[in-house]
Amino acid sequence: MAAKRIARRWIAVAAAVAVALGAGIFWYSAAGSADSGPRAVTADEASRLAIARFRNYQARGRAVTISVPGAAGELVITGSADYRAKAGYGVVKGKGRNDSGTGLIRWTAQRVELRPLPAVPELPPARPPADGWFGRPLNPAAGELDRALAILLGLGSDRPDNAQLLPQNGAAWIAADQVNGRPVDVFAGPDSRDRPGSAESVRYWLDADGLMLRVQATVPGEKNPVVITFDTHEFIAVPPDR
Repeated sequence: MAAKRIARRWIAVAAAVAVALGAGIFWYSAAGSADSGPRAVTADEASRLAIARFRNYQARGRAVTISVPGAAGELVITGSADYRAKAGYGVVKGKGRNDSGTGLIRWTAQRVELRPLPAVPELPPARPPADGWFGRPLNPAAGELDRALAILLGLGSDRPDNAQLLPQNGAAWIAADQVNGRPVDVFAGPDSRDRPGSAESVRYWLDADGLMLRVQATVPGEKNPVVITFDTHEFIAVPPDR
């Protein structure tokens, strides 16, 4: 009889432990899900998002890698952006059917120029060739490449955005993440001035100081987004326009 009482007692204890563990697992799961987005940004998060473009302008130049999707294959641009001169410079390499579109590239908000090269270096030369360039007006509505170049130049501003307006314009916290081992928060939006309802199309990866480490933007008609990653290589100053 004593053995049966002990057995029943152990069964009861085991059942209680199982219930407690189950409750703990449920609480842990619920706590984890409560910390997933999207949700409205806090005041601190809105402030970080508001200074992100200004941080790029303060830095003047950022080293960037841009992945541009396209029906003919991906283009990858490795170079730099000057947020005070509103200009960019780099090497462009194609993949797939775009593998012929390789060489040097430089651009402003008004114009883009390409310089074909038979062998493309990993980084652009500090002094670009004086001739051999083919240029045209930059038109963000004309295709994925021009749109990506315009998006990059738009990521700098000579003043912070209005943090109080960001939540009203669709800015949201999405998730915690890491970029090259650095902890970041991922934010959506806000809406652009000329495209209401566009907040969901842009993602920003910002560190605790509001420094931009990655940006992802959807492109109309493309399954894959434009991806801009900062500080991926040594910064090379953008040569002044001719």
